[in-house]
Amino acid sequence: MFHVPCFMMVLGIEIDNLTKKEILEKLEFFLSEDSFHQIATINPEFILRAKKNREFKAILNQCDLKVADGIGIKYAFSRFGKKLKTTVPGADLLTEILQIANAKRLSVFLAINKDGLSSYKEIVLVLNKNYPNINFFGEDINPRITDYQLLITSYSILFCNFGAPFQETFIQSQKDARIRIAMGVGGSFDFLTGKITRAPFWMRQFGLEWLWRFVQEPKYRVKRIFKAVIVFPIKILFSKK
Repeated sequence: MFHVPCFMMVLGIEIDNLTKKEILEKLEFFLSEDSFHQIATINPEFILRAKKNREFKAILNQCDLKVADGIGIKYAFSRFGKKLKTTVPGADLLTEILQIANAKRLSVFLAINKDGLSSYKEIVLVLNKNYPNINFFGEDINPRITDYQLLITSYSILFCNFGAPFQETFIQSQKDARIRIAMGVGGSFDFLTGKITRAPFWMRQFGLEWLWRFVQEPKYRVKRIFKAVIVFPIKILFSKK
């Protein structure tokens, strides 16, 4: 029997406090069940957005696995007297799930933002080379679509890269489909296609990936980074819980 993990509330959002080993065990458990499981990698930007978007907040708190993503979440745990066991960026969790899927020869559906940097064809070309045992399906989709349903064909895993909160809303709308794991991956596919270069490992280890992204995309990232590294810490500092 799988034990219910401990978690902590950060500005009204539940975040599971698990080791990486426990997270991987949870993924394996989800894939063994014939039911829908939504996963979210929660960073400071998600939490700030959720404070203004009730639907997004509800979806995040209903997720079956809520993984801490970003050094800001680690600081939030420390502020409230807790030690966060690990953080796992969305791009890393995506890779872990793909490795499991490849070993188990599973099917994966990719819901790709039609206005994103990488198209479905570009993404699946790279994925087929790296994960030859996975059966990939998918298409380029309008991220604001409201009536797209994956109910006809069965897929083990669903990845969506619409960006928050659209990807989480889209995934939630598919909860009646025959999917075992579903996760929003933001810009993670752009790392795989080479459209965006990921931060060096040492920067990720020190929680500086946000700085690398800012240098790459200053105009696009400035507001988002300001919220993550200035607004979020201030709210945490003056929050009672």
